[in-house]
Amino acid sequence: MIVRPLKLEGTYEIELSAKRDARGHFGRTFDAEIWAAHGLPTEFAQENEAFTKARHTLRGLHFQNPPHAETKIVRCVAGAVYDVLVDLRAGSPTYGQWDGHLLNGDAPRWLVIPKGFAHGYCTLTDDSLFAYKVDAHFAPDSEAGLAWNDPTLAIAWPVRDPILSERDRAHPLFADFVSPFVAETDW
Repeated sequence: MIVRPLKLEGTYEIELSAKRDARGHFGRTFDAEIWAAHGLPTEFAQENEAFTKARHTLRGLHFQNPPHAETKIVRCVAGAVYDVLVDLRAGSPTYGQWDGHLLNGDAPRWLVIPKGFAHGYCTLTDDSLFAYKVDAHFAPDSEAGLAWNDPTLAIAWPVRDPILSERDRAHPLFADFVSPFVAETDW
C-alpha cells in the first residue's frame, strides 16, 4: 500500500498493491499497521456499499453534522466514478475548495475523507459498486448536504444533467451554509 496526501488538507489516497496474473488480482484492501503508521483511522463503526445501475447518476454532496460527523474511507469496487470532496472546516486553509478523483475497480485505491468534508460522486459506467468505511454510525437527524451544482463551488462534474434523487435536488447552496466544523485532523 502506498499512502499519499492529496490537495485538500487532511485528505489522502491509499493505492492498493495487488498481485496480478491472467486470472485477475489479489491484494490487501486494509492493513491496520500501515494505516496507523500514517495517522489514519483503523477502527470503523460501519462499512457500507452503494450499487448504482445507471451511468451519470450523481450522489451527493453529503455529510453528517457534529456530533455525528464521520471520517469516510471510500473506493470504487466495480465500474467507475468521479469522486468529489469539499472542505467545510471553518479555519482550514482549503475551506470551500473541492478536489475530484477518478476511481475505478480496475485500479483499486481508497480516498480518505476526514470529518468536516462534503462528499459526492458521479457514476461514469453502468453497474458501479462503491464501498465506504466510516468511523461513526449513521445518524439520520444529522445528515445534510450541499447543492451538487453550486455556483460558488463550481465543481467540474463530468455530466451536466445527472440522474439525481429528490433529496439531492433540494440541498442548499454553499453561500447559505454556516459551517459547524472546525479545522482539525482528529480521527
